Amino acid sequence: MPPRVIPTARQVRLGAELRRLREAAGLVSRDVAAWLGTNQAQISNIESGKHGISEERLRRLAEHYSCDDAQVIDALVDMANERDKGWWEEFRGVVPLQALDLAELEHHASYVRTFEVVHIPGILQTEDHVRSASVFAQPHLPEDDREARIAFRIRRQQVLKTGTPYDVIIHEAALRMRVGGPKVTRAQLEHLLQASEQANVTICVIPFVADGFAGAGFPLQYVGGVVPRLDTAQIDTTHGAEFIDAPAQLNRYRARLERVEGAALPPEASLDFIRRIAQQL
Repeated sequence: MPPRVIPTARQVRLGAELRRLREAAGLVSRDVAAWLGTNQAQISNIESGKHGISEERLRRLAEHYSCDDAQVIDALVDMANERDKGWWEEFRGVVPLQALDLAELEHHASYVRTFEVVHIPGILQTEDHVRSASVFAQPHLPEDDREARIAFRIRRQQVLKTGTPYDVIIHEAALRMRVGGPKVTRAQLEHLLQASEQANVTICVIPFVADGFAGAGFPLQYVGGVVPRLDTAQIDTTHGAEFIDAPAQLNRYRARLERVEGAALPPEASLDFIRRIAQQL
């Protein structure tokens, strides 16, 4: 079977974790290939996500790498055994590849924590908000493409119906942005209040008057894996979404979220804050 031309972020992550296990064992790919009876190119393709790996071979590698964490091994096996394509594949070739990877990441999340300063988190945006933001940001986008991207954004919201814990921290600046005008903004704020009624959704607000808050760089979404080792941090940059999974960086972003949470109002006070802003429109 030829290598995958464009592996998904999840396929790349599986390969990266196998590479980390090999490096932690102090082994080089050439020796692992010889032990498996294959060639070094095959190992490189597996570790880059370009080739899949069978459960039997993965478990053999884990044993060879002296990995005795059964939860990690089982989680990697589940990733390797995935064959069904998710709903996001319907949008392949229509939305950016990074958006597909984000939808897949959210689908497999054990929990999601997100922080936004000037935008409403995508999963909590109304259709009118999405459309207004799209028209402003990409005024010359063909209408068919625009509608497909809007549909994709709305489909991402189904993760909230699965019961996945979704904790949101929004700065007051995002709440006061009149995207689409007062009517659209009011409806968006009311949508946030409605979403907060779901048991798995928690919304906290950082007001302008919060003492000591000095920002946190890029917007941040932290996605929990089946085991902490498989967590992922996702940040928005000028060139698109970036996915981060290096252990040291994950520690850094977890700590950043904790500092941000310390500056936010409690959930009930946050909802009252949102209601007051909505009443002012």
